[in-house]
Amino acid sequence: MTEDSHERGLRIRREVLGNEHVDRAIEQTVDETRDFQDFITRYAWGEVWARPGLDRRVRSCITLTALVAQGRFDELELHLGAARRNGLTDAEISEVLLQTAVYCGVPAANTAFRVFRQVLERRES
Repeated sequence: MTEDSHERGLRIRREVLGNEHVDRAIEQTVDETRDFQDFITRYAWGEVWARPGLDRRVRSCITLTALVAQGRFDELELHLGAARRNGLTDAEISEVLLQTAVYCGVPAANTAFRVFRQVLERRES
């Protein structure tokens, strides 16, 4: 028996984002958000993140860059932890954020580094 896109997506979502985040998202689901939660689990996690063409480290680099470019710093915080779970070192994450300064703008990268620093400080305490 093979996994369907929802089962596969839930497994990958948990592996990348962590059980705590996924459990919280599921617990906060209401009738009005149920279809959206199903959509991101099936499509983003069960289809796109499951594709063999890029490994999770590369997908994390792309995701961090996209989040900086869009100014989605709340999601960036979540995906900084995901990037580490996917095998990126803090030094590599720093390089990705430095690269965003060139292509996404210095103000966006500055905020991204601030968020990264906060994540590091929480991990150290």
